[in-house]
Amino acid sequence: MHLPFKTLVFPLAATLALVAVSLPTRAKAQTYPIDCAILLCLSGGWPASVPCARARAEFIRRITPWPVEPPLQIWRCPMGASYEIERHPRDTIRFFDALYHEDANPQRQSFAEIDHASVASLTDAVRRHGDDATGHVPPDFALRLVQDRADIDISGPEFNFVRSIRVFDVRYAWQRESPRDGDCYRSAAVFLGTYGTQGDFSWRRSSTSGLPSAHEGLDQWEDRCPSIYHRSVFVDWRDYEGNYGFEQVNY
Repeated sequence: MHLPFKTLVFPLAATLALVAVSLPTRAKAQTYPIDCAILLCLSGGWPASVPCARARAEFIRRITPWPVEPPLQIWRCPMGASYEIERHPRDTIRFFDALYHEDANPQRQSFAEIDHASVASLTDAVRRHGDDATGHVPPDFALRLVQDRADIDISGPEFNFVRSIRVFDVRYAWQRESPRDGDCYRSAAVFLGTYGTQGDFSWRRSSTSGLPSAHEGLDQWEDRCPSIYHRSVFVDWRDYEGNYGFEQVNY
């Protein structure tokens, strides 16, 4: 069953707001799941605000070599709960235990710094839905966690902005003219990272011809053979309304 993105905006935004206002100013910056902020701010075209500025900074940091990481790691943002009668063991791992427990094994990719007192307040809020006598979340309220994709169905068109994100990793692109025979020699290694239907991220081979027109640095590629050596990471996206945005990091 699809959950329209607009039905998720308020709960996610409320979570970020409630956590932020409940803590001292110095701790507000990264006390919420940063990928929830990235998801919301990206969908809205990165509106001018302190939380969105921090979210965008993390979004760009992840593509700044090395290593190049998925800029949005949607599997780190809890968006739904599972009420399945039959559950597989890995599906019933509680989100907060899996991500924030000090003894938990880290997931793939990076974490923003987490304030554990804030996480405790969030988990307490979840526990209040359970049995007050035990203080534990009942099995039928366990949050689903899938290792590399969203924890709800995001296959609908309202989440096209997630799938619009593309990461072009130009690991190298060089071009030079041979002093002996005047032939032009060139070589390049370009990889494209994209998001699947449920927010899963994968890499595949690409080429300089596949780079977006907004990419800079290879304008004279195959043009009279000027000497070129270029390395960069380029990310582009479209927000919820379809507006185009991009960022390039040269190195």
